[in-house]
Amino acid sequence: MYYPEPIAKLIDAFSRLPGVGPKTAGRLAFHVLRMKEEDVLDFAKALVSVKRNLHYCSVCCNITDVDPCRICSDRSRDASVICVVQEPKDLVALERTKEFHGYYHVLHGAISPMEGIGPDDIRMAELLRRLGDDQVQELILATNPNLEGEATAMYLSRLVKSFGLKVTRIAHGLPVGGDLEYADEVTLSKSLEGRRELL
Repeated sequence: MYYPEPIAKLIDAFSRLPGVGPKTAGRLAFHVLRMKEEDVLDFAKALVSVKRNLHYCSVCCNITDVDPCRICSDRSRDASVICVVQEPKDLVALERTKEFHGYYHVLHGAISPMEGIGPDDIRMAELLRRLGDDQVQELILATNPNLEGEATAMYLSRLVKSFGLKVTRIAHGLPVGGDLEYADEVTLSKSLEGRRELL
């Protein structure tokens, strides 16, 4: 109403992104207006490329531009362990640690009855197909430490019992550099549950 139509449409487009309110959308739109035309074209091409060139890996369901993805194609990784994560960004976070050398499975969500998301709405069937492989010995459940993530981990652990796998859950508790006095009760109780002996 107050802006020319092209800017109003751009503000509207930005405001549809998660966490972007009207003010931020306006700032982003005016930033685009000040950008060089070739930079704007590169930005637009990157957006289109993400939609056209990315798909899900046929093995782990991660987003990829090649199938199978680069992680699933890496034969130097430990095939006996699969780490289950909720989202592709969780996989990236774990890869950055350079500590995990097995394979992954991305669920693309978590069980949430409140939001109407059940086991059939996430990539559990694909995971169960992978567990038929005799190579897999351990399943690490690295879902988020919230109500939905815990429910998903519990459901999965019961579901895969018949496969005879070792099922583990990532530890939860205090962040490195955190102070006890600022931690909530749930975090502290998880820290006590997950305590280990010092060598």
